[in-house]
Amino acid sequence: MKLPAADVARFQEQGFLVYPDLFSKEEVAILKGEVPQLYAERRPENVREKTGDVVRTNFAAHTYNPVYRALSRHPRMIDPAVQLLGGPVYIHQHKINGKAAFDGDVWQWHQDYGTWKNDDDMPNCHAMNLAIFLDEVNEFNGPLMFIPGSHREGVLKAGHDLTTTSYPLWTIDHATIRKLVERGGIVAPKGGPGTALFFHGNLVHGSTSNMSPWDRLIVYVSANRVDNAIRRFKRPEYIAHRDFTPIETLADDCLMQFRRKAAE
Repeated sequence: MKLPAADVARFQEQGFLVYPDLFSKEEVAILKGEVPQLYAERRPENVREKTGDVVRTNFAAHTYNPVYRALSRHPRMIDPAVQLLGGPVYIHQHKINGKAAFDGDVWQWHQDYGTWKNDDDMPNCHAMNLAIFLDEVNEFNGPLMFIPGSHREGVLKAGHDLTTTSYPLWTIDHATIRKLVERGGIVAPKGGPGTALFFHGNLVHGSTSNMSPWDRLIVYVSANRVDNAIRRFKRPEYIAHRDFTPIETLADDCLMQFRRKAAE
């Protein structure tokens, strides 16, 4: 999948791209069909909400689940990352983030590269996120919020929040967020299952809690350029990966081999 020049320019200017229906309903059904079993497992890769026994994030499913292993090598995910980052990439992080109906908690304002730099010693922001909606994302179920253009500010000063939510983040103070929003505003991309979001590692983003009766599942593949590999290994390997092998993509229909299983 090669992005047109206009999309590359928009990514550089705004810091994100939205593609409705990049993955088909059938492909989404295959991906979503794996989630109940993944979330049911008692393993360290499942981080739970601080308020109860509800999974907030599943890490590294691509290392032990064949469906998500295929997704992590899908050309519709990897080819745009190689194009936008300017070279071969590896998977730095893989997450299935759930905001369960009524239980999904907030993600504070942050830059992902802030965490990758501070915790993993990633040299530069030659990294980005590629996300797929597995549920409809609407204004009520905790959509991701972006501050357009904020990635062009570089790495912003952040504090290490260890208490607000169940997952530690390097978060940005309110005064800085206010200035960024006055300049760039806030957008919350929404869409049906199969919608894809590609966004820069320095783009400031967050999301509110999910008070609605609708779940919100999103898969994130964080791609990092191979020559920008991390240099600190204090976090578990299932959170910050150490296999820096360049990804070789599979065929575009690679998910469809799992169609029979999803139908059963």
